[in-house]
Amino acid sequence: MAGTAGTPGTPRVLRAMNDRAALDLLLEHGQLSRTRIGKLTGLSKPTASQLLARLEAAGLVLATGTTEGRPGPNAQLYEVNPAAGYAAGLDVTPQRILAAVADITGRTVGRHELPTPGRRTGTPVVQQVTDALDGAVKAAGLARSDIHRLVIGTPGAFDPTTGRLRYASHLPGWHSPTLLDELAAALPMPFEYENDVNLVALAEQRLGAARGHADFVLLWNQEGLGAALVLGGRLHRGWSGGAGEVGFLPVPGTPLVRQVTKANSGGYQELAGSQAVPRLARELGIEDIPPDPYAEAAAHLVARAAEADDATHRHLLQTYATRLATGLASLVSVLDPELVVLSGASLTSGGETLRALVQAELEELAASRPRLVVGDVREHPVLRGALESALATTRDEVFDTSR
Repeated sequence: MAGTAGTPGTPRVLRAMNDRAALDLLLEHGQLSRTRIGKLTGLSKPTASQLLARLEAAGLVLATGTTEGRPGPNAQLYEVNPAAGYAAGLDVTPQRILAAVADITGRTVGRHELPTPGRRTGTPVVQQVTDALDGAVKAAGLARSDIHRLVIGTPGAFDPTTGRLRYASHLPGWHSPTLLDELAAALPMPFEYENDVNLVALAEQRLGAARGHADFVLLWNQEGLGAALVLGGRLHRGWSGGAGEVGFLPVPGTPLVRQVTKANSGGYQELAGSQAVPRLARELGIEDIPPDPYAEAAAHLVARAAEADDATHRHLLQTYATRLATGLASLVSVLDPELVVLSGASLTSGGETLRALVQAELEELAASRPRLVVGDVREHPVLRGALESALATTRDEVFDTSR
C-alpha cells in the first residue's frame, strides 16, 4: 500500500529533502547556477529546474544575475532570499544587553546595545529585554513580528526543574522564579535561553575552530572562568544546567573555597580567572597595570607578556599557563576530548604563545593529550552563538517545504 502524503519515502517528502539540500548548499556556497546545484545534489537538470522554480515561487530563493566570463551562454544564478526569515540573539552581562538581528543567511542586519548599570537601574528585566530587542529590530528596519525566534545568552543557567537562574548571582534582577513566564508573555516570538559559554562553543562549532569536531571542550576566560562541553556533537548541560561551571572547581595552588555559590567564586576562578592576572603582575613587580576592569586589564597584560622578551613577562605568562593547565587537566582527564578551544579575551590575547605554553603544561599534568587551539570567533562570540542557535531552528521551520 502506498504511503500517505507526508510520510517518509513519498514524493512530497523526497521533494522537501531535495529542497533543503539545495537551500543548505546555497547557504554554504552563496550564488549557484542550476547546473551547479544539480551536480552538487546529484539531481537531473529538469529536476533541479523544477526545484528552483518551486523555491522561487515560495519566496525562499532569488534569481540574482548570471554568470559572466565563461564560454557558452550565461547561466542564471540563484541565492537564498535573505528576507525569508529573521532571528534575534541577546548577549546579557551585568553591564549591558547586546542585541542583534540576522537574516536567514546569517548576515547581521541590526544591532543595539542597552546599558544596564547593575543594581542602580530600576528597569525590570523584561523591559530591558524588550527594549534591547526593539532597538536591534528598529536598526534592522523590521518589526517585532518579523522575528521568528530569539535566543538569550546569560551567565549561569536556568535550572530546568525550577525555572530559576543559577550560578550567576552577579546578574541582578534575573533570579525571579516567574521571569521565564513573564518573558514568554511579553515576547511575540518563541524564545530560548542558553548559557553564554555554551553559545560561544556553538559559534566555534558552526563557524570557527571546532568545525568538524564532535567532542571538544571550550575554556572561556573573560569576566568569569567557565567551560562548555560538547560530547557526540551535542552540548552537555548537566542535570541542573550547570555543566561547565569550572570556576567552582577545587584545584591545588589556592585556598579551598567553601559555599562557592554564595562567594560567586571557586578555586579555579581564584587561581586562573581574569582577576588573578593583574594580581600576579603586581606580585612580579610589573608596572603600568591598566586601571581597567580586571577582564580588560588581564587581556592587556597577557597580550603584552606574549610579545615581550624579558624574564618578568615570560614568568607571568608561564605561571598563568601553568594555572590554566591545572584546571584543564581535571577536565581532560574525565572527558578525554579530541580538542580544547581557548576563548575569551584573557586567553585569545595570548595568541599562539600562550596556547603553546598551556599545551606543554597540560601534557605533563594529564594523561589525555587533546589538541589545543585558539578560538576563531572573536567579535561578540556569545551574541554570534545566540544568533546561530536561533537561526538553526528558524531555518528548520522556514525551509520545511513538506507542509
